[in-house]
Amino acid sequence: MHEARTESVRSRRTLVVALIVAVAAITATFAATASGTSTAKTISVAIVANGQMQDIASLTPALFTAKTGIKVKYTILDEGKLRQVTTRDVGSGGKAFDAVMIGPYEAPQFGAAGLLQDLTSMAKADKAYTYNDLIPAVRNALSANGKLYASPFYGESSFLMYRKDILAKNGVKLGLHPTWQQVAAAARKINTSSMAGICLRGKPGWGDLGAAFTTVLNTFGGTWWSAKSNGQPDKAQVDQPAFKQALDFYAKLVQDAGEKDAANSSFNECLTQYQANKVAMWYDATVAAGTLEAADSPVKGKNGYAFAPVYKTKSSGWLWSWALAIPRSSPDPTDAWTYIAWATGPQYIKAAGTHTKGGWAAIPPGTRFSTYRIPQYKAAAKAFAATTLAAMKAAPITNPGTSKRPGLPGVQYVGIPQFQDVGNRCTQLFSAVIAGSMDDTKAISQCQQIAAQAVK
Repeated sequence: MHEARTESVRSRRTLVVALIVAVAAITATFAATASGTSTAKTISVAIVANGQMQDIASLTPALFTAKTGIKVKYTILDEGKLRQVTTRDVGSGGKAFDAVMIGPYEAPQFGAAGLLQDLTSMAKADKAYTYNDLIPAVRNALSANGKLYASPFYGESSFLMYRKDILAKNGVKLGLHPTWQQVAAAARKINTSSMAGICLRGKPGWGDLGAAFTTVLNTFGGTWWSAKSNGQPDKAQVDQPAFKQALDFYAKLVQDAGEKDAANSSFNECLTQYQANKVAMWYDATVAAGTLEAADSPVKGKNGYAFAPVYKTKSSGWLWSWALAIPRSSPDPTDAWTYIAWATGPQYIKAAGTHTKGGWAAIPPGTRFSTYRIPQYKAAAKAFAATTLAAMKAAPITNPGTSKRPGLPGVQYVGIPQFQDVGNRCTQLFSAVIAGSMDDTKAISQCQQIAAQAVK
């Protein structure tokens, strides 16, 4: 067992380094932008451009810097670009960032490869951080070999969000556990020229279109690769019937009843369209519910929430966390931990409830038991909190489909280093299918070649 584990770690380390080399040329320009000129009390942090992260960036000067004297220089990027930049910087030993935002796909692989600081001892020793307050499923997803490599800022699964008034007006009823066939029929029935039936991610990227599509692929019985007995990837499965069925279903649904400009839409674009009354349903991250029910949301109180739709599996929702990690090459790991302990600790969660425009409903969810004991949050998040926690618990992270998958656990991704490049390249093809500029057969053929070559 120990020998197999050592070989697995060596393999992951080699593949991670290869992945870093592949993206270095694309992202090198960000190193100079992010690093700048720093002092001992200024740290650089790379985060994703989602609402909750933008909130903390605006609150940091007053709630963190004023108390600690540590200034934080943020680099805020969309998730696809963030992944490119952090992969390059963390893996190459760059010193652009003291802390970076990553997730369960990267944390175990980078951590096991020796690219991240082990946060376990600091987290357990910091009484204010309260390590045991972390929800185990999220903490474990960010760990490898019992070591915590990233501290969760928020946790999420995926579920279906829908306008209760629009569905009722059209005589459509959806249960708490719908099938994809039921959702597709509902979307087509309620779709109009002014309001799309559903919003689904269509923007290329393994964490954009790739995330939503892979949950559909799993429950349709398809997979990206088969697995060898030792957990390594075996043969590419993109050319199998279940994969084509899932892609055809997804693309046709978006074409028939999806949002405008779907091939350029991901989380933020769907959020904007949903709040602007341009889409009636939306399948995406559970964290979106906090924005939909926020104090300043135009659709507050109008929404229903259901578990991720299924077909051949009992559950299909993903498990994810945007989390903060300290690269092994961080110029200032001590101040970086001081920042991370604050940003991902219970103190910030409580402060955010009274300092953000969205109020208590919009605080970072899904990481700590204590969040769900805050009276103000329980009241503000009544519509979605229980479903969010249940969805996270039900996420089939170790067995997401109908066949064994290679690599580390994961739902909306395959836990091997090759998936990042394969997912990015193949979703370019799938996005073209959604846009109507490429035939599905051609896209699948090209993706099969990409996936097969990646694991040779």
